[in-house]
Amino acid sequence: MQAKTYYYDRLDRTRKQVYHDIHKNLTELSGSFQTIRLPFNELSEIYFLVRLEDPWIFYTNGFSLKYYDNSESVIMEPVYLFKKKEIAEHRKALSSRLRKLIRPAEGLDDAGKEKYVHDLICDMVTYDKLKKAYSHEIIGPLFHGIGVCEGIAKTVKLMCDELGIWCITALSENNPEKGIKYRHTWNVIGLEKGYAHLDVTFDASLSKVGIKRYDYYNIPDSDLYRDHEKSIYGLPVCDRNELTYYSQNRIAVTKESTLRSSLEKAAKKKKDHLFQWRGSYFTREVLRSFCEMITSVADDFGCSALVSVNMPQAVMYVRFGEPVSGEKAEIELEEANEGELYEESEKNIDEN
Repeated sequence: MQAKTYYYDRLDRTRKQVYHDIHKNLTELSGSFQTIRLPFNELSEIYFLVRLEDPWIFYTNGFSLKYYDNSESVIMEPVYLFKKKEIAEHRKALSSRLRKLIRPAEGLDDAGKEKYVHDLICDMVTYDKLKKAYSHEIIGPLFHGIGVCEGIAKTVKLMCDELGIWCITALSENNPEKGIKYRHTWNVIGLEKGYAHLDVTFDASLSKVGIKRYDYYNIPDSDLYRDHEKSIYGLPVCDRNELTYYSQNRIAVTKESTLRSSLEKAAKKKKDHLFQWRGSYFTREVLRSFCEMITSVADDFGCSALVSVNMPQAVMYVRFGEPVSGEKAEIELEEANEGELYEESEKNIDEN
C-alpha cells in the first residue's frame, strides 16, 4: 500500500481514471481538460483527494464544468490561485526551502525524522486564525510560517514524503452539535510496527504552555477519537498503544506510587514534570486524586504547583515553583484544537 496513492488505490476503475485525468492536468497547469462525467459532488471529492494526496498541487482550490446533456464526458476548468509564471516560481522556491529545512534530518532513522518534522512544524508555524487561502496549502507554513490544520498536515506529509516516511493526510467532518465548526485534518504515519495518528496542529496548540507536547504523537484510534470526529475516508487501523511518544520515552505512568516518586524528584529540584496516565480511566475523580497528590508533594518540598491538564489524552503538565501561601494546586483544563488554547482555571476540582 503506497502512501502517495493511498486514496487513489481505494477508488474503482472509473474514478481512478478521473483521478488520473485531474492529477495529470493540474500538474501540467492545463486551462481545461476532458474527463468522465460523474455527479458534481463526486468530481469535487476526487478533485479534493488529488490535492490531499499531492501537497505539490498548492495552486488551485476549485473548478467549473462544461458539458452537454447527453454527453458521457465533461470539460473541467481549474481555478488557479496564481498565474502560470508565478506557480513555476513558487514551485522552485518551495523546493529550495523544503530541501534546506529537511537537510538536518536526512541522516536520522525514521523515528528521528518523524520527531524532527513534528518539532520543526511546532517551532516554525503559527496557526492562522484569519484562515487565509494559502494557509490551507504548503505555501502558508513554508513561506509565511502560518497555516490552518489542512496546510499543516499537507506540509507534514510533504516532508515525510521527501524523507521516505509513509504518511497520508486524514480528514474528519465537522460536528455542529458538539461545537465543531470545521473539518479537521491530521496525518497517519506508517511505522515498522504498525500505523499511528499524528496531529501536529493539536500538539502545537498545547506547546504554547512552555514545553513541546506530544499528546497526539503516534497515538492509536482509541486515543485519537476521544476528541476527534471519525475520518471521512477509510484509514489504516491504528491499534498499538505502545507506539505513542509517551510510551516510547517512558513518560506514560500506570501506577500512583511511580507517579508520586517522579513528582517528588521534580518538586525537589523545582523542575517541570510532564506525564500521561495510562492506568485506570482518567476520570474527574482520578484527576482530583492526582491534584491532591501534587498539592501534598508541593507542600512537602515548600513549593507551589500549576497543573495543565489535557483530559481526553490523560496528560498532565506540572510546573513547580516558589511557594504561594494558602494555595492548592492550580488547575488549567486545556483543550487541544486548531490553534487556540482555551483554559479554565480552578483552585479546586469539585465538579462531577
